[in-house]
Amino acid sequence: MSPCEGCSCGGGSCHTPQEEGRKPGRVPWLMLVLLCFIGFAVLFAQLFGKKAQAAPPPPPTQGVQEMSQPINPDPAQRFPVKSQEELKQQLTPLQYAVTQQGDTECPFMNEYDAHFAPGIYVDITTGEPLFLSTDKFNSGCGWPAFSKPIDPKLIEEIRDTSHGMIRTEVRSALGDAHLGHVFTDGPQELGGLRYCINSASLRFIPQAEMDKEGYGDYLKLLD
Repeated sequence: MSPCEGCSCGGGSCHTPQEEGRKPGRVPWLMLVLLCFIGFAVLFAQLFGKKAQAAPPPPPTQGVQEMSQPINPDPAQRFPVKSQEELKQQLTPLQYAVTQQGDTECPFMNEYDAHFAPGIYVDITTGEPLFLSTDKFNSGCGWPAFSKPIDPKLIEEIRDTSHGMIRTEVRSALGDAHLGHVFTDGPQELGGLRYCINSASLRFIPQAEMDKEGYGDYLKLLD
């Protein structure tokens, strides 16, 4: 056996069992593993705690959705586009001819030319609101006239060169129904435009019946 280094045996041969086979002062490997594990655990806890403290609290959602929600979040589902067969069954011959074939109804002898009750005018083919009664004025042309649509995105404007004239056709963006034409001879105090629209392409919803008809969210636009 080798002499013991630093042992009280005085340099003799130490036969103590726990001192054989290792050098004094060394930490057993199991203790090293344990210390490493504890160190990693503490480090992980500190890092995780810092991230948790730095993360901002989530914003409140109660009441926000109702304020920021658009009037018509999903028009394609709320106002479905119908097939030609469905339209032939639903519309009158005049309504079908105007909206689907681009015809024009007779001036003055139509439903909404002299109609000025409060409410909204919707696309006869889909039910999507297009115009407000507050934007309607008497143009004297014989057809309903509006200074603007509820939203420009609801309308498609197309160059029309039929009948030897250059005009701007107006169609509903969702239903692709012919509505009429828009001209630049409207009242200047209302923006200078005149949306000349066929009554046959519209359906009027009175203000008093808007909520019952499912248009209650549009009532605030008439205030």
